[in-house]
This record gives sequence, structure tokens and C-alpha cells, in this order.
Amino acid sequence: MTTVDGAVPDRRAGASGGAVRAGRPLAARLVARAGGGAMRVFLVLVALFWLMPSVGLLLSSLRGPQRSAESGWWQVFAEPAQITWDNYSRLLSNEKVMGSLLTTASITVPATVLVVVIGSLAGYAFAWLDFPGRDGWFLVVVGLLVVPVQVALIPVAKLFGAVGLFETTAGVIAFHTAFGLPFAVFLLRNFFAEIPRELLEAARLDGAGELRLFTRVVMPLGGPAIASLGIFQFLWVWNDMLVALIFADSGSPPITVALQQEVRQFGNNIDVLAPGAFVSMVVPLIVFFAFQRQFVSGVMAGAVK
Repeated sequence: MTTVDGAVPDRRAGASGGAVRAGRPLAARLVARAGGGAMRVFLVLVALFWLMPSVGLLLSSLRGPQRSAESGWWQVFAEPAQITWDNYSRLLSNEKVMGSLLTTASITVPATVLVVVIGSLAGYAFAWLDFPGRDGWFLVVVGLLVVPVQVALIPVAKLFGAVGLFETTAGVIAFHTAFGLPFAVFLLRNFFAEIPRELLEAARLDGAGELRLFTRVVMPLGGPAIASLGIFQFLWVWNDMLVALIFADSGSPPITVALQQEVRQFGNNIDVLAPGAFVSMVVPLIVFFAFQRQFVSGVMAGAVK
């Protein structure tokens, strides 16, 4: 068989191309097919499976205590009429639980802001400032990452008792700030160190001092990493129970301790526990989705670097 110009086609080219495609690594073939419809269906199923506990908690919070004791939350789909807002009405009238939400916010917001601000300043100093013992101090910071919280509970409790910070909101904020700083400094130092030196030198030639360089150049470039750190710190502090159970004021505890006390006091108090737990869960979800784009950018930037 010949072509129009009389040339004989090379059958081996097609065979070799097929062999090359067949010989591609399995990982490469999986990546090539990742954008297909089957993968999208799989990802949707994973997302639904991940959201199932949240959906179950929401539906449980919309059922009466008698219904919850008799059957599972999935019965709502068979009988939607059992949905009621009475549980949330009781929750709003529960001053202890509602006050605990304000206490949690008064602890979480300052602890997050302090860790982000101090961690950013320290990360910039370790990345771009020369001072005696810089590498040694950074190794100390890295070493503090492996110190578990449980080891420091008794010594810090004695220290806070001596200085009057035990069972105070300021004491809980100080504890979370201290244990959040090593990770913050480590994360932001590594991120700031990847900023091109030429960019910083150009800003210095234009007359920018260290403070202006930090606020006008480094902070905007480090926005994704800072947003990721803020999300992590917010989630850690908001969902914490161990530190709050020990150091917080027992008269105005955070939401995690308040819900635990409801269990201990009333037993199966589902009409308060379910809506309270859902409201406590919704706030971190709102924060996460509000800064989702910055979080993904920070994770991707760290992966590329």
C-alpha cells in the first residue's frame, strides 16, 4: 500500500506509539484520567461521605428529644414533619451555653491574632535579619515543636497560680499563644525565606526601612501563608477542650467545656447538646470557607517551594 506521493507508510510508527502509550507509568495514566467523569463522581461521593456527620448533627438538632430517643436522624427523610426549631429556641434561652460562645470567641480571636502578628515578626527576623545566635535560636524554636501540651500543664498551672492567671481568660490566651508560636515561626520563616532577595534589596535602595519593608512587601507576599496559619490556629483554639478545662474560669467556660458540663449534669440532654454542638461547629466552617482561597494558595505555594 502506497500513499499519493508513492511513499510507503511506516507501520512501526503507529505500533511504537501504541507501545509508548501502553508503557506509560501507572501514576501518569491515573493523573491523565483524573479529570474524567468517573473521578468527579468519586470526589463527589467522598465529599458527601465527609459531610455526613455534619448533616446528621444538623438533622438531630432539628428533632425533638423524644424522636431522637426512638430512632435515628435519617428518619427525617421519611417523615419531614418531625423537623422543629424548638431545640434552638431552648438553646437561645440557655444563658450558660450562649455565654460560652462569647467566651470562646474572646479566647480564640486574641490567641489567633497574637500568634499571627508575633509569628510574622519573628519569621521575618529569622529569615532576613542578621543577629547573634540566629540559627541557634531557630533550632530552639524547631525543638519546641515536639513538646507536647500535656507535659506543660502542671508547671504552667503552678506558674499561673503564682501570678494570678489561673482560671482566667488571659491565662488561656497566653497558653494558646505560647504553644502556637513555634509552629507559626517555623512556617512563616520558611515561607518568607523564599522571597527573592533582589526584591527586598530593591525596596531598601528605594529608602524603605525594615518596618516598612515588612508591612509593604513581606506581609502582602506572605498573605497565603498567614491566612493558612490563621485558619489552623483558629481551629485549634476554638475546638480545644483540654486547656480550657484546666485553665479557663469555671464560671464562664468555653463552649467545649460548657457542652461537656451539660452532659455531666443532665445526662442525655440532646435538645441542648445537638444544636449547641452544631453551632459550635458552624463557626469554624464559616471561617474556613471564608478564607478557603487563601488557604489553598498557601498550601500550593508551600508544595511548589
